[in-house]
Amino acid sequence: MGLSATLYSGISGLQGNATAMSVIGNNISNSNTIGFKSSSSIFSDVLASTIASSSGTSQVGRGVEVSSVKTDFAQGSFMTTSSATDLSIEGTGFFMVTTPTADQTLYTRNGAFTFDNDGYLVNAEGYRVLGRAFNSDGSLSSGSLTPIHANLNTQIPAKMTENVTLATNLDAGSELVGPFDLADPSNTSNYSTPTVVYDSLGNTHTAMTYFTMTAEQTWDWSTVVNSSELDASVAGADELTLVGSGSLVFDSDGELISGSPATTTAGALVWDNDANAGQQITLDFQTTQFRSDSVVISQEQDGYASGELVDVAISTDGIVSASYSNGETLDIATIGLATFSNPDGLVKSGGSLYTASTESGEPSIGTPGVSQGYLYTNSLELSNVDLAQEFVNMVTIQNGYSACSKVITTTDEMLQELINMKR
Repeated sequence: MGLSATLYSGISGLQGNATAMSVIGNNISNSNTIGFKSSSSIFSDVLASTIASSSGTSQVGRGVEVSSVKTDFAQGSFMTTSSATDLSIEGTGFFMVTTPTADQTLYTRNGAFTFDNDGYLVNAEGYRVLGRAFNSDGSLSSGSLTPIHANLNTQIPAKMTENVTLATNLDAGSELVGPFDLADPSNTSNYSTPTVVYDSLGNTHTAMTYFTMTAEQTWDWSTVVNSSELDASVAGADELTLVGSGSLVFDSDGELISGSPATTTAGALVWDNDANAGQQITLDFQTTQFRSDSVVISQEQDGYASGELVDVAISTDGIVSASYSNGETLDIATIGLATFSNPDGLVKSGGSLYTASTESGEPSIGTPGVSQGYLYTNSLELSNVDLAQEFVNMVTIQNGYSACSKVITTTDEMLQELINMKR
């Protein structure tokens, strides 16, 4: 191995350190890039030459090369934002996004998302965020993940009341009265509570439920509505029309043992408008009979009027929900997260995006949690570039580059000496 080989060793050092400086420059330039992961250069020596001597064989190195550029996927710090669609991940998961044509899936830690004009949740490049949609019955859909979409310019239709839950206590010390009389409900009942119910058009109606104590541990319930609100075919002759009735039986401890749930009389709820004539309501009496005042503890019903979309929010468990002007909130989808057995094998695609490769392995897909990573809203993950460390690395690489250049200049002087021997 002659002096010319030494030149090439020095050149390999220049090339390797120049590549390392490019990596450092890229890290520093992306120190403010959301979700950016820094990289480091891994050097390795080039295959050595073997020389023979009286004492045996020895090896002389032939220079250096950058064997790989390793990405550091360490957790970055979080930055609080004012946008409800900004997300960050604590853990090893990646958001999944797809091109508008859905021909490629990419992965990112940059959670700066917004809804576009078509109602899709997208990143800054317009790639659509993937998740699992909710079915109309509230269950998550099965199968492949799909782009998360919200109907931003549509109304939620009205839903007629189908279920009413009344949590009450009926005073065990009440006097026996009854039977219940539609013409005189106040004097033939011990307690009453109103419930606002909705028809299929979203119109509201008041259903009054009267409770009448008929025996020591037995109460009758009677649900009535104003006759003027019913169609003439079902409306009674009195001001009120009975639409449902039954009995509630309690044990000696005041706990309900029979009579719930119950339903309104079939065909009784035919409203005097164009609403659906087949409305029937199931009444769930979560009622006790204790020696204390009769009182409504709580009541719920599942109907609502139509409403316009006013807000879309994302919870820490990844559920995207839409809030409407009628007070209803509907779950749209849950954000999907992917993890990899070897994230170092991911291929950078620009825009803080990665593609999977054979080295990274297939993604494991799930929802936010222990295995996939925890989700934080109104938050973005900052770059994990350590500027102090990068400046130290820059000095080290600069010194290495200068030293390699000195090898070349020194070798050149030696070659000049060799050439001068001829003169």
